[in-house]
Amino acid sequence: MTIIAPSILSADFARFGEEVRAIDDAGADWVHVDVMDGHFVGQITFGPQVVKAIRPHTQKRLDVHLMIAPVDLYLADFAAAGADSVTIHVESGPHIHRSIQLARELGMGVGVTLNPGTSLDSVEPVLDDVDMVLVMSVNPGFGGQKFIPQTVDRVRRLRRMIGARDLLIQVDGGVSATNAGELAAAGADSFVAGSAVFAGGTIEHYRTNISAIRQAADAATLAAV
Repeated sequence: MTIIAPSILSADFARFGEEVRAIDDAGADWVHVDVMDGHFVGQITFGPQVVKAIRPHTQKRLDVHLMIAPVDLYLADFAAAGADSVTIHVESGPHIHRSIQLARELGMGVGVTLNPGTSLDSVEPVLDDVDMVLVMSVNPGFGGQKFIPQTVDRVRRLRRMIGARDLLIQVDGGVSATNAGELAAAGADSFVAGSAVFAGGTIEHYRTNISAIRQAADAATLAAV
C-alpha cells in the first residue's frame, strides 16, 4: 500500500484547520507534522498544542516527526495531544531503545529516523522494536529543499536490511511525483511531501498533486513485483 503523508509544514499556517481538512478530503492517508525545536534543528515549528488543535479536524493518522532533543521529556505531551505515531531521530537522545519503549508505553506507533549522514547500521539493533524507518532525503530543518539522489540507494539497502520484517520505509524531503516511482521501486512505502502537495493552494490542486505521487509510486511498485 502506498501511503501519502502531506507535511503541514507547507500549509497555510493561518488556515491550519481548513488545510488539514482539505488534504484529508483530497486523499491524504496520513497527516505529517514536522516538529522542530530550534536546537536539534535550526528552525522552530510546532509543539503539542498544535497537534491538539488539529486533531479534531481529521481522523487520519497524525504522523508526528520529532526533530527535537532531548525527546523523551515530550513524548507524553504528544501522546496526550493526539499523536497516533512518532518518529524519533537516532541522535535525539542517548538511548534510542529507551525512547522507543517509552513511546510504545504511551500507546503510540513509533518509527526511527535516519538523517542523510546517519549510517544505516545505527538502526539495525532496533528494527524489531519499531513500525517504520524514516529516511530523510534532505537535511532536516526546513521545507522546500532539493532531494538528495543518493537516498534511492539508501532505501534499497535499508529494504534489504529489513528483510522479512513487516516494516514501512518512509521518505521525507523533496519528494514529488518525479522521484516517487524510483523510491517505491527501491522499497519505500510512505511518502512525505510538503511543497509538492500544497502547490496551487486549493483542494483541487491538493487532490491532483496527491494523486500524481500515488500513481507514480503505485506504478513502480507493480512493475517491481
